[in-house]
Amino acid sequence: MDALINSARCEHRALRFDSIDDLLTEIDRIVAAERAGALRCTGNWTTGQIFGHLAAWIDYGYEGFPPGAHPPWFIRIVLRMMKKKFLRGPMPRGVRIPRAPDGTFGVEPLSTDEGARRLREALARLQRREPVKFHSPAFGPVTEDERISANLRHAELHLGYLHP
Repeated sequence: MDALINSARCEHRALRFDSIDDLLTEIDRIVAAERAGALRCTGNWTTGQIFGHLAAWIDYGYEGFPPGAHPPWFIRIVLRMMKKKFLRGPMPRGVRIPRAPDGTFGVEPLSTDEGARRLREALARLQRREPVKFHSPAFGPVTEDERISANLRHAELHLGYLHP
């Protein structure tokens, strides 16, 4: 197994998605670049893992979060006080969830096509504004617009390691 690189220090593209449609366009661009052999990855995960991870975190709101996904209470307090910053600006790189085996959840190996399929399906749920059953482990209850914004910021973070 290759050693993990410090994702907080590796090359990362600055992305900004103003809508789910913007994100869907970028997914198509990344898939096309990979098929053409023109995609470069600078993080620790494959394209399929990144897509699958983003889909998993959207779906957790509907299906439940894994045990250990909730940060300790004192971190939740800080995160909730900084919610607006996280919803508007870039998410920090290299953050690991305490007690998560790989620092986060939803990173099983997937093909690019399978990961893209899962992510598109999860994004369709967001676009339909399906009501969630489970609140954000970091921010607690959020509005639909805040939930969409949080997922767009999350996608900016992870897709920034893919360079079409």
